[in-house]
This record gives sequence, structure tokens and C-alpha cells, in this order.
Amino acid sequence: MDNEEALKIFESTGALLHGHFLLTSGLHSPQYFQCARVLQYPRYTELFCREIVQNVRDEEIDCVISPAVGGIIVGQECARLLGCRAIFAERENGIMKLRRGFEIGRDERLLVVEDVVTTGGSVREIIELTKGAGAKVVGVGFIVDRSKGIQLFDERVFSVFRMDVVTYEAEKCPLCENDIPVVKPGSRDIQ
Repeated sequence: MDNEEALKIFESTGALLHGHFLLTSGLHSPQYFQCARVLQYPRYTELFCREIVQNVRDEEIDCVISPAVGGIIVGQECARLLGCRAIFAERENGIMKLRRGFEIGRDERLLVVEDVVTTGGSVREIIELTKGAGAKVVGVGFIVDRSKGIQLFDERVFSVFRMDVVTYEAEKCPLCENDIPVVKPGSRDIQ
């Protein structure tokens, strides 16, 4: 799948929003990817996740792990396609943890997936959590890469769609200076 095809899917599902958004990273942006609007359609979920898992088809994967909330559907579908289990980590008092009885076994081989990556903070926490359990991260995959080509991880990385979206530090945001109301559509504060 090329960027143009992926962009058409995001636009046709209303998943690429325009306005003034506060991203999970704390940055501000005039565009926001609401992947949930794409992932509500199983055919698109499968299409995007097939693109991710084709990068690890030759690897032995024991488990797919993702951050809650945005990565859960992506993780579940990637695990289904790979024939392995799926777990997710979630924030507890601001720290990414395994809950709900999920465990990572020593020497397990995991694929880390997420819906959208800008600064990579949540994925980095998942990688550290995984390594801390003695497991190996085989790769990191996501649907949307907003990182502007910055190498965020030491692990092998692959994305379905790349788009250089403008971001601003909150103190230097021209949208704020023009009194355009900021919206926070992400899930970071969900406990």
C-alpha cells in the first residue's frame, strides 16, 4: 500500500481531522489522526495490519503487545494474522504497566504495535517494559508515522503510512496565538 492509497482511506473515513489539537506528546498540531475512525471498519483494520505483519512473517512471534487504548485493536488484529496472542499495557498512575493478568515470559519474542506514532513515548515505554521482563522485541510497527523521519527506536521499525504533519511546542503555537480553541481527542488521560 502506498501513502496515497492510505491517505484516501483516512480521508474517506473522516479519520484525518483538521483544526487545533493537543497531541498525547504534549505538542500541538493542525491535523490529527483519529485511527479509531478507520479501525471501526474491519476491512481497513485487516488491510493496515496485513501491511504491518508482512514485515515479520519470517520471524517467530510469541505475542503482540500494544499500548492502550489506541493500539489495542491494531494489536489484536496483528496477533490474529500472526496466529499468536495479543496483550496490551495501560497507564496506572501515569506509568505503563501490564494489568488484567497479562504477563510476558522471559525469552518471548514480541512485536510492538501502535496506531499512531509522533514522538514514540508510549511505544518506548512498552519496549522498556518488554525488555524488563527479559523478552525480545522483534520489531515495532504502526499504522501512521508522524515522526518526520526521526529514528525513534533502536529496533526494526515499519509503518504503513508516513505523513509529515506540522507540530508546535505549546508555548510557540500560532494556533494558540490566534485563539483557536484546542481539542484533545486522544486517550492519554483514560485510566
